[in-house]
Amino acid sequence: MKPYRVIVTTALSALVSAAVLVPGALSAPAQAAPPTPGPIVKLWNWNWNSVARECTDVLGPAGYAAVQVSPPSDSMSKGGSVWWDIYQPARYTLTSKFGDENAFRNMVNACHAAGVKVHADAVVNHMTGQGSTSYGGYTFGKYNYPGLYSAADFHSPTCTINGSDYVNDGWRVQNCELVGLSDLNTGSEYVRDQIAGYLNKLTSLGVDGFRVDGAKHINPGDLAAIKGKLTGSPYIHQEVIQGDGEAITPSQYTGIGDVHEFVYGRKLKEQFGGGQIKNLQSFGQSWGLSVPSDKAVVFIDNHDTERNGSTMNYKYGDAYKLANVFMLAWPYGTPRVYSGFTWSNAEAGPPSANGGFATDANCGNGQWTCFHRQMNGMVGFNRAVQGTSVGNWYDNGNNVIAFSRGAKGWVAINNEGGSVTRTFATGLPAGTYANVAGGGTVTVGAGGSASVTVPARGAVAIHTGASGPGPSPTPTVDPGQVATTFNATVTTNWGQNVFVVGNVSQLGSWNPANAVALSSAAYPVWRATVNLPPGTAIQYKYIKKNSDGSVTWESDPNRSFTTPASGTATRNDSWR
Repeated sequence: MKPYRVIVTTALSALVSAAVLVPGALSAPAQAAPPTPGPIVKLWNWNWNSVARECTDVLGPAGYAAVQVSPPSDSMSKGGSVWWDIYQPARYTLTSKFGDENAFRNMVNACHAAGVKVHADAVVNHMTGQGSTSYGGYTFGKYNYPGLYSAADFHSPTCTINGSDYVNDGWRVQNCELVGLSDLNTGSEYVRDQIAGYLNKLTSLGVDGFRVDGAKHINPGDLAAIKGKLTGSPYIHQEVIQGDGEAITPSQYTGIGDVHEFVYGRKLKEQFGGGQIKNLQSFGQSWGLSVPSDKAVVFIDNHDTERNGSTMNYKYGDAYKLANVFMLAWPYGTPRVYSGFTWSNAEAGPPSANGGFATDANCGNGQWTCFHRQMNGMVGFNRAVQGTSVGNWYDNGNNVIAFSRGAKGWVAINNEGGSVTRTFATGLPAGTYANVAGGGTVTVGAGGSASVTVPARGAVAIHTGASGPGPSPTPTVDPGQVATTFNATVTTNWGQNVFVVGNVSQLGSWNPANAVALSSAAYPVWRATVNLPPGTAIQYKYIKKNSDGSVTWESDPNRSFTTPASGTATRNDSWR
């Protein structure tokens, strides 16, 4: 029998949406402000050590406001063969496939130190669809979770959600089982206390917000009651999938927190995936978006939609990248950038070992998309243009557009097969600006105009906060070591990442598998600081690791220098 899945339902858009209609306004504690300026990044199925490293090396320097991590609770173990086991919680202890409680705490602390908030994916509508063993070694049965829940804590008598229920019977969507998953009776005070206790445990560890999985399957009144039991004011954003003609609407949840706007990604797929992006001049609620901008979390794709075909995904290449550029430039909602793992089998889980535990995310081995790194420059753009409106719209009647954001930013997007060179009105003060979407610079004249070449399937974006390549990072010096900063100006294609490799162990001893990853936060400058032995002759090269796992070396000869006896060193290079 095919195993039960929770978000296979989201893959059936009509089957992961719904909640019972509750008349009247809901009253709930105040909602924390959304994480602006700066977008959210979702690092899906990344383990806690990898998230911690990414916060320090990439997310903080790039300006991401928050990172959304996968469900941290113990869940049904499927040996790493599937992705959906983490959406079948077995209990609320922090023994997930991503690490234990100590690793989770360290991750939160590292992200906070980097200036990045942490949102946890919270699965609270249901437990599992069967009995099994958890990642923490805990044995349970459906409706029987020793020390936590018994049969009395689930909706009874049991029933199944049918496709027609989403339009005809919201009560069933709220109280029946979603693809056989044991549906918690969230109207029970005991159940509410257990859920709130779990969420409060996470906030005690520093978690700043929650993405509520399957919110549409929980009565809004129940969610409001659970929220009322939470300590502090965590930021809440809820998965409420919109479907045509359904009884349940996102507006019923905006009194609790922000809501995911699923129509957003569908509409951008229509335009970037084969339509005409000139149409986006009017993009907004008139397009059928049902969540107001100030309450919406928007995205090009997520872990469900990238698999069910309702949106684009990383396999769309340049069109996907350009849609993300547009999202970070356009004034609608709180944008969320997505990175997961590469897949050919839509059911497959992340790279794993030792019984299904997720391995460290490696952005150079072709198994992880690491797409958010391609958007690092646009994160700064998004922060710089907060609160400004669209102006200086241009389109060529087809798939080239450009617009400004007040006098703070300007972007041009070319979704055609040939480059476009013309003079654009940017609305920016005169000066030379870094192109944060693709490298190089743009010079704006005294009248605000600039002659710009927008590459085929590419973008140019400039803003007043990026008038040059940016400062070099401040190295951390270990006693007895020389903190050496490598600054490499390298233009890359989508899916490529840059590393430095050399003749000493700290640089991988010429083994590309052990090369040091460089951060693209200041793209096209790739950077990293490495502690090297003092007074040592160093030879090194830069390499590109491609999305297919292959490696491209720069040309000979090897680069070389000798580290000083103490202090720091800097290498400023360009790819050759």
